[in-house]
Amino acid sequence: MNASPIKVLVIDDEPPIRKLLRMGLSTQGYEILEASNGKVALELLAENPALIILDLGLPDIQGHELLRMIRGRNDAVPIVVLSSRGDEAGKVQALDLGADDYLTKPFGMDELLARLRAALRHQLQVHGERPVFRSGDLSVDLVRRIVKVGDKDIKLSPKEYELLRVLVQHAGKVLTHRFLLNELWDELTDAQYLRVYVRQLRQKIEADPERPQFVLTETGIGYRLRAAD
Repeated sequence: MNASPIKVLVIDDEPPIRKLLRMGLSTQGYEILEASNGKVALELLAENPALIILDLGLPDIQGHELLRMIRGRNDAVPIVVLSSRGDEAGKVQALDLGADDYLTKPFGMDELLARLRAALRHQLQVHGERPVFRSGDLSVDLVRRIVKVGDKDIKLSPKEYELLRVLVQHAGKVLTHRFLLNELWDELTDAQYLRVYVRQLRQKIEADPERPQFVLTETGIGYRLRAAD
């Protein structure tokens, strides 16, 4: 017997977008639940979706408020937010409220599918956290605190390692500047400190720090570590 299909709740008030997502995701074997507003979305949480795609522009409940309500009922389900191209502040707020990722409209189906797979992998990693993280040539042993690129041992400062550890624990997820600053420093609020350590970390683990393959920049928002293999 085949495994049960992964259930995805699509929350969007635009019928063409829902149709696009229904068609694109169904062909990949996902089971689709659809909600055109926040009220229906909250009712469909009872169906225990494995993943949620949330448009922030809903007619009845403000998108960020709905995100907060969903997180109050389920703090684990991956949530990928859909937002308008210029809504950078809205993306940051959604990520700070617990969204796992965001996608800007208009978007490509291949990119969406990749983001969904990364969000699902991140959830699995959180629930059964592996002691050794691997992504391409990068490996991080979280127990022995050993970092390697290929066969080469990488020596990191304590703060560089802490930055990498936080990124590994949330691999595949966009982490905002504010989240990382709160995790790594008690009272620092200047993102320039974070940029310095990201630059130093890239110098040590990236083949070409100017074109990073592991620590990826989300412009104006934060950083994402490439998901585990």
